[in-house]
Amino acid sequence: MATSDHPTADRTPAADRIDVHQHLFPPSYRELLGRLGKDNGGWPLPGWSRQEAVAMMDRRSIATGILSLSAPGVHFGDDAKARDLARSTNEYTAELAKDRPDRFGQFASIPLPDVAGSVAEAVYALDELHADGVVLLSNADGRYLGDKEFEPLWAELDARSAVVFIHPTAPQMPVLDRLPSPVLDFPFDTTRTALHMVANGVMSRYPRLKVILSHAGGFLPYAATRFTSAAQFTPGTTPEGILADLRRFYFDTALSATPYSLPSLLAFAAPGHVLYGSDFPFATEPWVLQFDAGLDDYPDWKPGQRHAVNRGNAEALFPRLARP
Repeated sequence: MATSDHPTADRTPAADRIDVHQHLFPPSYRELLGRLGKDNGGWPLPGWSRQEAVAMMDRRSIATGILSLSAPGVHFGDDAKARDLARSTNEYTAELAKDRPDRFGQFASIPLPDVAGSVAEAVYALDELHADGVVLLSNADGRYLGDKEFEPLWAELDARSAVVFIHPTAPQMPVLDRLPSPVLDFPFDTTRTALHMVANGVMSRYPRLKVILSHAGGFLPYAATRFTSAAQFTPGTTPEGILADLRRFYFDTALSATPYSLPSLLAFAAPGHVLYGSDFPFATEPWVLQFDAGLDDYPDWKPGQRHAVNRGNAEALFPRLARP
């Protein structure tokens, strides 16, 4: 296998990509969303099947996809129903991963803002279903992830050194005309919850957590130094401490591998903290191929860095996927 990261070199390192940002739609979940009139923040729900996912991965040089539900998640106002939906979805996904552990992994869904139910489902998914981690939405009914009421969940996840994938959802604010939430509000909400977690001490209290932010962290890398001013309003923090905690996050490249965003992301992220993401099936293939090309053709990779983003960094988070 070639190891050069020069953009004109053999691109075979990309053939081993681990995709940490890939979604699924269990049939019962899709049917429920239709019945409730729910969608992805105004974005139409795409088609999905296991066969289509594998075919897409074969075309796009993806060895393994870590599957998760996207927004709107599993909680629609009733705790008991949310617990049942999280359980059925997680067991469905676990079977996919069990059947093809080489091709699929699982970020288990958690029914926040139901804290007790979320703790119970995290324990079950990680301990019994052997999920690769959990997925949390950027806000739960308007409550962001630094909320003190969510502390028991963070403690349980930290005790298991869990990988936590944070996916954006719509903030509780009007959607701008002709701009569905995924276009504009999702990157904003990712940034909002990440800074909320840091300002409220989640990242400093729970050092064993490995937290992935979708879509290159919204605009967090670009504005990280600005965010250190939060130390003025959060007793017990310092600008240096806030910056260090912001750099503890991992970041995926879904819809973000461009000549504009990659320099900021790679300059900010800690070594080993950038991971490949596809956002399948929400990102249509003709559109998203430009982001794959952005990774392949980026001219400023350091030696070994492109392979690390495509696969190596994810192997460190998911040892079961590591190859000799």
